[in-house]
Amino acid sequence: MSLLVAGDTCWRVEQADKFAVIVDGADYFRHVKQAMLRAKRRVMLIGWDFDMRVTFERGGKTLAGPNQLRAFLWFLLRMRPDLEIYVLKSNLNLVPAFQTIWNGVTPVALLNLLSSDRLWFAVDGAHPTGAVHHQKIIVIDDVLGFCGGIDLTIDRWDTPEHLDRNNIRRTLGRSYGPRHEVAVVVDGAAARTLGEQARTRWHTATTQSVAPIEDGDRIWPHGLEPHLRQIDVGIARTAPALKAGNEVREVEALNLAGIAAARRTIYLENQYLASRRLATALAERLQEPDGPEIVIVLPRRSESRLERESMDSARHDLLQLLWSADDHKRFGVYWPVTDGGTPVYVHSKVMVIDDCLLRIGSSNLNNRSMGFDSECDVAIEGHPEVITATRNGLVGEHLGVTVEDFGEAVDRHGSFLAAVEALRGEGRSLVAFTVEALVDEAGPLAENDLMDPDHVPRSFSNTVQRLLGRLTE
Repeated sequence: MSLLVAGDTCWRVEQADKFAVIVDGADYFRHVKQAMLRAKRRVMLIGWDFDMRVTFERGGKTLAGPNQLRAFLWFLLRMRPDLEIYVLKSNLNLVPAFQTIWNGVTPVALLNLLSSDRLWFAVDGAHPTGAVHHQKIIVIDDVLGFCGGIDLTIDRWDTPEHLDRNNIRRTLGRSYGPRHEVAVVVDGAAARTLGEQARTRWHTATTQSVAPIEDGDRIWPHGLEPHLRQIDVGIARTAPALKAGNEVREVEALNLAGIAAARRTIYLENQYLASRRLATALAERLQEPDGPEIVIVLPRRSESRLERESMDSARHDLLQLLWSADDHKRFGVYWPVTDGGTPVYVHSKVMVIDDCLLRIGSSNLNNRSMGFDSECDVAIEGHPEVITATRNGLVGEHLGVTVEDFGEAVDRHGSFLAAVEALRGEGRSLVAFTVEALVDEAGPLAENDLMDPDHVPRSFSNTVQRLLGRLTE
């Protein structure tokens, strides 16, 4: 039975002529730039954040055009007289992303600087108080679409090697730590559907209608080999209720359906683990005598103090729940480290169920992503070789082994979890969370409805709204 059910676990199921998974920021930034170089009529950039100072390539430029986002967008307009570019970001934390470029410029004047007769920059405030738009979508000519967990902003670029020290992993003159990201790219009808979502977001934010492109020329990033061709793709969303009756919880429905359907393995990579409903569903599977193994990869700690006090403290409580349910020893939860032991920040949002379902997108395993913030995920099912290879490649990257080596370890041990445990070691590896590791992470803001609501509450104070604006990234 299919897990992708239009109108339930996803919005639509559409065909992609080509489908590929992109792992980590270096490849994502390069493929996005390469695809935009082929745009003829429209580029739509939908994200939580954009920073016009961000550079596409590090350590040597290979693609045409300027390497900085702002200059590159203007370059595209000069090169393509019929091209239009739309940039839409969430309205929280607008000024910090730009204030050091145009010091002292007000937001209104800033929008005027960015916008032209063919380049429009808008800030999307069409959401309930305290919520944010968290979708990360790029659509080119309605024929190519990117969707995942990464924004075109600072501190996102890194290579799969996740070096302990990397002289080119720098932003605005400062270095930052290793970071793990995942996204997908699709074409065909699936890309047109992502384009429809992008246009809807633009119209909701600005009241301006953008017509679909019906006859765009097919494009695909050079050098990116499709992992699959001619496949059905499910697109799942979260949307908070702007008025009675229009809440969308497809992401949550797909998560729960996947957890319930798993027979052998559930693999999760995510920035957070803070949704009690999802954690309870996982715990129930652990209590079954013949239930699936569950492996979760998370960051060691959240990045900001507020996230640590809310999301990490919720994680503390939910991991206690999962450990208590693990009577059959089928649960492992880890954070990745570099060769030198530096934690790799996990920002990816991935779910793999057995060899039958792969979901990648913007949604976190927290309450906000289930019904309060806007999210967009892409999922495929029924392609076991590719789904298994994707999962094994992700785990192999964390462990510092090849996809083949990890696959062989699974076969040798007859267990996904046992393979992870057998390959863990010194240097680049996965480090297990333990009760002792979390001893200082309990806190009063754990599972706080004001900090991490799963639906639109009746009201928020101005103070809480400011706090919530710092929680999503």
